[in-house]
Amino acid sequence: MMIDTHAHLSGLLEKGINPHEILERLFINNFTGIIDISLKPGDLNSRIKEFSSYNRIRFASGLWPWPASISNRKKMLEKLEKDISNNMTIHNKNGDLIHPICALGEFGLDRNWNGEGKQGSADLYGERELMEMQMDLAQRLKLPVIIHSRDAAEETADILSRFPAVRGVVHCFSYDTDAAKKFLDMDYYISFAGNISYKNVRAILDSCTFVPLDRLFLETDCPYLAPIPFRGKASHPGMVEEVYKKTAEIRCIDLETLSEHIAENVKELFGITF
Repeated sequence: MMIDTHAHLSGLLEKGINPHEILERLFINNFTGIIDISLKPGDLNSRIKEFSSYNRIRFASGLWPWPASISNRKKMLEKLEKDISNNMTIHNKNGDLIHPICALGEFGLDRNWNGEGKQGSADLYGERELMEMQMDLAQRLKLPVIIHSRDAAEETADILSRFPAVRGVVHCFSYDTDAAKKFLDMDYYISFAGNISYKNVRAILDSCTFVPLDRLFLETDCPYLAPIPFRGKASHPGMVEEVYKKTAEIRCIDLETLSEHIAENVKELFGITF
């Protein structure tokens, strides 16, 4: 019973990998579920068309802080809200009414790519405003959020603190336990990816053991961050098993208990029972 709480399935398509072969094999073997996350602005409709036939996939959509999204934030936010509103309920290929949208995201701050002297956007005010606008949208739509934060822990926490009615998860966590405590104190969940299996990631491992089981998510961030022993390859949701195994090892817990906690957390935050 394993859930990949954060995957970009369309990223596999971009790498020339057929995700359907992977998904069919996983679901035949009773893989529990996947939350598919936006990769590019405006891709929600195409992702739902591609993957909504699988009843164990749900979707999130947001505006990652790409330079183009930052500079065109008002127009793109309008389209995002329209696309989400139009897809809150749909009929799948079997004619069943489903609620495919479970969250707004991912979005947030990335000062690794967008910081001073970087190749990305130097409009840090615009990056911050793009995040604030999406927090406001999540509040209006009553959706949880999936937060991206890199080299910007303090500023991310500051923005989240001003929207206390919004809940969510900080995905692919890369900070220390002090930062983890700040997000936990704001009632956020924290998610870890395949990089917990890499060398020299002591701060991440410490955070992974620090986060309470009832606030923990696990993910692949597919097609990125393939865990050991797959590092260097494109990751896919099936590799989340290695993330679960590593987490169970460092927390001294059995896989079944860990999986049950993750499933309960997904249900509690996103309202999903796969």
